Amino acid sequence: MNWQKAGVNPAPKSAMARFASVPIIKFSEFIYAGRIHSQRYKDAMHQLFSPFKLASLPLVNRVVMAPLTRARAPDDVATETVALYYTQRATAGLIVSEGTPISREGQGYLFNPGIYTPAQIAGWRLTTQSVHAIGAKMFAQLWHVGRVSHPSIQTDGIDPVSASAKTAQGAMAYGVKDDGTPGMVATTQPRQLATDEVARVVQDFANASANAIEAGFDGVEIHGANGYLLEQFLNPLVNDRDDEYGAATMDNRLRFALEVVDAVVARIGRERVGIRLSPYGRLFDMPLYDDIDATYTALVAALGERRIAYVHIMDQSGYGMGDKASGPTVSDKIQDLLRAFRPTLPETALILAGGMTRERADKMIDDGVIDLAAFGQPFISNPDLVARLRNGWPLAEPDRSTYYGGDAKGYIDYPPYAAQA
Repeated sequence: MNWQKAGVNPAPKSAMARFASVPIIKFSEFIYAGRIHSQRYKDAMHQLFSPFKLASLPLVNRVVMAPLTRARAPDDVATETVALYYTQRATAGLIVSEGTPISREGQGYLFNPGIYTPAQIAGWRLTTQSVHAIGAKMFAQLWHVGRVSHPSIQTDGIDPVSASAKTAQGAMAYGVKDDGTPGMVATTQPRQLATDEVARVVQDFANASANAIEAGFDGVEIHGANGYLLEQFLNPLVNDRDDEYGAATMDNRLRFALEVVDAVVARIGRERVGIRLSPYGRLFDMPLYDDIDATYTALVAALGERRIAYVHIMDQSGYGMGDKASGPTVSDKIQDLLRAFRPTLPETALILAGGMTRERADKMIDDGVIDLAAFGQPFISNPDLVARLRNGWPLAEPDRSTYYGGDAKGYIDYPPYAAQA
């Protein structure tokens, strides 16, 4: 593997030698698939493979690698292995990193590379340099899990924090088990953030955004989805506060999320800021409530006024949560929301993730419902996913037992399609 030939100078040769010896990885295949033969994108009949301008950022195609927690950073610092993992997948137009905690308090999974220490900034810089050398752009997903954590992950074993003191029933974090080994552990009761603490958390997001730019990321995605801290404030059945961050009124319900957005925009600029949201999501004990549509319509309209780079919607219907009922499906409701969002986002791109296929992406882009299509789990076992989608090649199945934690197996050893012939 010749990183220097690819325009990358990530580390001394000795540091990368052990990965160069893995025969199943042919780094040149990824360059071949994406960078040298970029004319393929221009010639493609499908808009999914056409260039797109995200705010002021040019993307080579409209394929987004969605954030995927992999827990492969032993010291919570992105390593050479992490850099290789993302670089193998850098034929996507945009990569959104795995959730990177903005503070130790914000962490809910061991071995996740954070973005709050100098060592973590330096670790991520290797990844961003390598990804840029292949041609992709990369945003860091800024993550505070709130109550989806465990004292074994927190400094000095303190309780996690949240919008309220309500436990996420049935939710699991990736912490230290009773026998001292890492693994899935049940979340515990959080401590409600005091009113005067909220501003400190907002600043943690802002500081993390500046750290991300220092690390070479092109921008940041604020994680407001999947039952984590921002959604804990947004959901009125979780947020039972009686201060200005309570959920009794719409303005107060949205206040924390918008304060985070405003602080990050003030620090790094609106064109570098995206946000991920999951309306109708039920992960980590997020109950459905009557005015979901009104909440997200108001929030997205406010985001449109701020002219941020993008809004990234996660369709969780594929997780199979909740009772089946007659009437519109979650996907149907999200489609309706996307159409309602569009007029309020004149300068902000829309991204959809969840159950994405090439056919679905083509149709939704052609219909003007979304601008970019995000693929999550398919990228795990298909580092050359863009080429597979474009050429109609079959997708490899992932080894689910290697999703979280471990070594190179199930992480950087999936071959590109041509290597399987």
